[in-house]
Amino acid sequence: MPRGRVPNDSLPPMIPYGRQSISEEDIAAVTAVLRSDFITQGPVVPAFEKAVAAYVGAQHAVAVNSATSALHIACLALDVGAGDVVWTTPVTFVASANCAVYCGAKVDFVDIDPRTYTLCPERLAEKLEAAKRTGQLPKVVIPVHLAGQSADMKAIRELGQRYGFRIIEDASHAIGGSYLGRKVGDCSYSDIVVFSFHPVKIVTTGEGGMALTNDAQIAKRMARLRSHGITRYPAEMENPPDGSWYYEQIELGFNYRMTDIQAALGLSQMDRLDAFVAARHSISARYEEWLAPHAITRPWQHPDTHSALHLYIVRVPPGSAYGSHREVFERLRADGIGVNLHYIPVYRQPYYRRMGYAVTDFPNSEQYYREAISLPIFPGLSEAEQLQVVRCLTRPSGYQTLF
Repeated sequence: MPRGRVPNDSLPPMIPYGRQSISEEDIAAVTAVLRSDFITQGPVVPAFEKAVAAYVGAQHAVAVNSATSALHIACLALDVGAGDVVWTTPVTFVASANCAVYCGAKVDFVDIDPRTYTLCPERLAEKLEAAKRTGQLPKVVIPVHLAGQSADMKAIRELGQRYGFRIIEDASHAIGGSYLGRKVGDCSYSDIVVFSFHPVKIVTTGEGGMALTNDAQIAKRMARLRSHGITRYPAEMENPPDGSWYYEQIELGFNYRMTDIQAALGLSQMDRLDAFVAARHSISARYEEWLAPHAITRPWQHPDTHSALHLYIVRVPPGSAYGSHREVFERLRADGIGVNLHYIPVYRQPYYRRMGYAVTDFPNSEQYYREAISLPIFPGLSEAEQLQVVRCLTRPSGYQTLF
C-alpha cells in the first residue's frame, strides 16, 4: 500500500444523502444488452422512452445522456437564443440556468416560496409586471420541482398565457410525483418537462435524462438536436436522397444520445418506480414523527402535490439549541452522515455573481441558504441508520450545569 494511504476498511461507514438501488433484475437487463447486437442506438432506448411517456401520460419522450443535455435541447427547441431572457429559480443546480446561457440568452431569477422552496408565483407575477413596463419579458420560464415537489404549475401556466412566455419544467427530482392528481411529466402545464436519471435520483440510468412534450414538432427537433442535428427522414431534408444511405445535417446539434446499456437499466428500474416513491414516503413519515418534538423545520408538502421525495430538507433556525447551521452540518458529516445542501443559490456562484445580481432581491432564497440541510433519504436507508441521523441532528450543542 502506498505510504500515507488509509485502508478503506479503517474509514467509518458513511450514510449518503442518496444512493441508487440496483436489483438482480437490473443487472440482468443490462447484461442482456451487453450480449446483444446493439449496445447503443438500438431498440432499448425507444422502449425506455415509451415506458416513461406512458407512465406520466406524455405523448413524446426524448432520452439523452443527462438532464443538463435535456435542458439544453429543450431551450433550443423553443428557439431560445441571443437577445432572449430566461428566468428560473435560484435554489437549483446550476444546470437550470446554464442551459439558457449555452444558447446565448440572458438569465434572471425569481425568488422561492418560503414553504415549498419552489419558484414563487407571487414573486413571478410581480417581476413580470415590472418587466412588461421595461419591455424585458422572459421568453422561457424554468420552474424547478425542488426535492420532488411540484411547483405551482397552474399559477405559472396562467401567468405564461397572460405574459406570453413558454415553460420548461425542470422535474429532475420529481419522476413519480404528482400535481393536482396528474403525474408530473404529462406536460399539462408546460411545453417540455425534463427528468434526471443520475444515481441519486428516483430511478437511475447511471447518467441520463429525458425531455417529454406533447408537441410532435418539438419532439422531432429535440431528437434531431441530440444526434448532431442530423435527420434520415426525407420529409425533413432539403434535397432528394441520393440513396438509402443518405442523411442530412439540418442544424448544429450535439452528441447527447443515451446508450442502450443505460436505457436497459432505466427500463428495468421503471418497474419499481412506485415502490421507490412509497419507500421514500415511509422514510419521510419516520422523520416527521421523530423530529416533531424538536425545533427543526421540517419540509412542508403542498396539498396539491404528492412529492417524489428525492430530498428531505430540514432547516436549522438561527439560535437553535442544536447549534448553528454550520455546526449542525459539520457535526453530521463528522459522524459519518453524508448530508448536503441543495443548493447554493445560483447567483452566488462566481460565474453568475459577475453578472451583477443583488442578493437583496432574493430574501427567501438567502434565508433558505442560511438554514437548509438535506438529510439521507433513499429506499435502502434502514431505520437504525435513520435513527442515527435524527439523534445526531438533535444533539444539543452544549449544556449548562447548575450549582
